[in-house]
Amino acid sequence: MTLTATSPLLRYEDGVLLRAGTPHQVLSGSLHYFRVHPAQWRDRLERLAALGLNTVDTYVAWNFHQRRPDRPASFDGWCDLEAFIALAGEVGLDVIVRPGPYICAEWDNGGLPAWLTGRVGMRARSSDPAFVAAVAAWFDELMPRLAALQVSAGGPIVAFQVENEYGSYGDDAEYLEWLRAALVSRGATELLYTADGPTDLMLDGGSLPGVLATATFGTRAEEAFGLLRSRRSGEPLLCAEFWNGWFDHWGERHHVRTVPSADATLGEILDAGGSVSLYMAHGGTNFGLWAGANHDGRLQPTVTSYDSDAPIAEHGAVTPKFHAFRERFVAAGGRALPVPADPLILAPRTVPVARGAALLDALGSVPSTARRATPPSFEELGIAAGLVLYRATPRVPLGESTITVTGLHDRAHVFVDGVLAGILDADGSVPVTGSGERVELQLLVENQGRINYGPLLGQGKGILGGVQLGRRLVHGWTATALPLDEWTREEVERRARRVHPGGPIAPGAPIAVGGPAGFSTAEFVLDRDEPADAFLALPGFGKGFVWVNGFLLGRYWEIGPQVTLYVPAPALRAGGNTVTVLELEHSGDRIEFRARPELGPPEEYVEIF
Repeated sequence: MTLTATSPLLRYEDGVLLRAGTPHQVLSGSLHYFRVHPAQWRDRLERLAALGLNTVDTYVAWNFHQRRPDRPASFDGWCDLEAFIALAGEVGLDVIVRPGPYICAEWDNGGLPAWLTGRVGMRARSSDPAFVAAVAAWFDELMPRLAALQVSAGGPIVAFQVENEYGSYGDDAEYLEWLRAALVSRGATELLYTADGPTDLMLDGGSLPGVLATATFGTRAEEAFGLLRSRRSGEPLLCAEFWNGWFDHWGERHHVRTVPSADATLGEILDAGGSVSLYMAHGGTNFGLWAGANHDGRLQPTVTSYDSDAPIAEHGAVTPKFHAFRERFVAAGGRALPVPADPLILAPRTVPVARGAALLDALGSVPSTARRATPPSFEELGIAAGLVLYRATPRVPLGESTITVTGLHDRAHVFVDGVLAGILDADGSVPVTGSGERVELQLLVENQGRINYGPLLGQGKGILGGVQLGRRLVHGWTATALPLDEWTREEVERRARRVHPGGPIAPGAPIAVGGPAGFSTAEFVLDRDEPADAFLALPGFGKGFVWVNGFLLGRYWEIGPQVTLYVPAPALRAGGNTVTVLELEHSGDRIEFRARPELGPPEEYVEIF
């Protein structure tokens, strides 16, 4: 075979994968640049290489790059995808890019911008003209950058995935073919492939003629590869996602997969001559408000940690699974590089918190929208994540009544004249006692993460139905949009310091366990050599959000399983540091930095494969 300058580096003949004409096994691992602090990209890539891998794969999260439709996509700073890919090449790794536009990944809205799904609704991931027009504009920005980093152009990119497990969602062949053509017409010359679950149903819906078909699975490798061979006898075997661990939902169990179980399936894949990509090799963190959600009869929000019981832990430490997998990868031809030492961990300490602004005082100071007849959605307010504070002034008849919310997405704290009347986790009612006068009715609605998988992808947030007092709809609403993930450090600190109606709070004034909802701050000093990775716990706090030096770590919730939040070393600094907590329910009196991650009680660990 004669290879030209534009020939794909990876090709296949008679069921054998070739790299530059030589038989090859892709030994890959997933690592998402958007889940790792950019100052740590090189370290994590070097750990992948030390695992014995020859390739890294990453999704591209569209919504991470383009939060608003009226602003151009960003490729700077944390969004500098080209820098991440170049670093991977410097480390000696090939790169597989999975540009979506849908990625699932337990990422908010499956990577699709909320402003887009707010327009097209359930027509996302289809050949609907409005959807593909938006994707075309995005690919016009993205693909030339990636094409310039292909092997044929001197870069490390060796393959692109077309869509993502599409056969689990739909069967719009016209859409898949449009995507393939969109990649090629914008410069993709390396190997293209699709990835789907190992069933006829999923492969029928997600495969494309002339494009390598691969499978995603966690067990029964022989069965999955047998199905692929029966359908595509001339194609090589590739497990595009080997689920060696799993993710967690709030209020559920912390999932792990034992080393013997995962190692045995990896052995099946490699012994069959198959290529593989670990999902995940290093999971990282759903920083900010980027964690997605599933829906299985009820909303299942994903926790902030994306550790995924991966061989490289959330904070970069190597695990027993790392060493078992490394032995197999090195035996399969992977490089036997030195194993890096585990990252330094901040010494445990306890820091008291000082009370800041009360919840409604802090959040109600933002200018609200013009008066509307019905409550506007997050999408109508132009925000993707965070909170919305709705306000109306209905007259409540004398006696007992109920306030009922329908179409609630996702969680509401209901206040009547500034007093909490109840919390709703879904459509429901709270009691209210009226005097015949008007009351100030406020509903603080939280978006707990957009659905990232299944037919409810793109579902809106906020109050999508209505609010009733008894059988009567309440009209005349204002709404305050609170996009917490867009707040600057100055904005966070300004809100935390707002003065209470009862007078100013003395600097450093402590609060008691079970204190009111609202802001709290903790300040501490680190010596020059102290900044290191840390594990932050919030004993006594209920549910809310936490910032470190203005960097939004993510959500916490006392229902678990996650107890500690990972604080990457670059978020801390020598000298003064500030932790700011926005608590929605009840406050603790301290924060704690602990010696190790606490992702769920060990007795609750389960295997799910």
